[in-house]
Amino acid sequence: MRLRTLSSPHLHLNHSVGEVMQKLIIALIPGACALVWFFGVGIIINCVIAIMVAMLTEAVCLLLRQRSITTSLSDGSVLVTAMLLGLALPPTSPWWMTAIGTAFAVLFGKHLYGGLGSNPFNPAMLGYVLLLISFPREMTAWLPPRELASVSLTQFDMAKGIFTGDFGFALDAITSATPLDSYRIQSSLELPETEIYQRSEFGRFGGYGWEWVNFGFLFGGLWLIHQRIIGWQIPFSLLGTLAICSLIANVVEPKLYLDVLTHLFSGATMIAAFFIATDPVTASTTVKGRLIYGASIGLLIFIIRTWGGYPDAVAFAVLLLNMAVPMIDHYTQPRVFGSSREIDE
Repeated sequence: MRLRTLSSPHLHLNHSVGEVMQKLIIALIPGACALVWFFGVGIIINCVIAIMVAMLTEAVCLLLRQRSITTSLSDGSVLVTAMLLGLALPPTSPWWMTAIGTAFAVLFGKHLYGGLGSNPFNPAMLGYVLLLISFPREMTAWLPPRELASVSLTQFDMAKGIFTGDFGFALDAITSATPLDSYRIQSSLELPETEIYQRSEFGRFGGYGWEWVNFGFLFGGLWLIHQRIIGWQIPFSLLGTLAICSLIANVVEPKLYLDVLTHLFSGATMIAAFFIATDPVTASTTVKGRLIYGASIGLLIFIIRTWGGYPDAVAFAVLLLNMAVPMIDHYTQPRVFGSSREIDE
């Protein structure tokens, strides 16, 4: 009786690119729903515009490169890029700004380097940084959560403002600082920590509304780990490093530095840990490398949030570590079984 086996490797995951992207999109839904609930329909409009522009840009690039349009569009990778960028943009972002950022992300973040699998930088974060540097006023114009808003905008007003620029009110009158930015401003005035956290933009932990947004992305991220779509190393090393750094700083000087829970459940922390930093193309590929990569992003997020010029810092931290991935992978490669070094030991 002969035992027939297939050629190695014998263990593999039965996930195609399309299935992986489909599950990523499903996992984004809880956090996206929380964003829409607290900040309005502008989030949906951002995503729709980003998806349409991303697919059009992808199709044009594939046509110019003489590649199969149907095959590449069906894998869903460009949809994930568009959704990540759409969710990251403020709900009052003008339509043309969303279109510019998305087109730049697909063209210069993906196809300039050869398409899917060849890009060294996360395309969504590349488009986000372009917009943040080029249009800082619009990119920091976040609406307050609807329960805290002094001016109520209907869905029609929101859509009209996005496409015409006329919200019925001056943009400064309906937007406010995010909790991360607000804490930085208030702490610079040397206000007591207890007084700062009593402000309306802060919830029980984290920013008001933002805590539920981050819970949604945390839930979706844990589901991705359970589905073996992503590994645990990058998210947990990123969140662990950010938590340790913020804990030490807050214990030493609580008046100046955010507490752990506010760091973890405000801004883009959870979507960065589970959806952005874990991008399989631009992240480290070795086990040790993923731990170093995630921890380094967490450290940079803390440093830039605390002493840098931008209150959230996720995009810059991810792009800086994208550049370091080749070096991290080079020095963390596992030993080849049967190599001379292995035999000597």
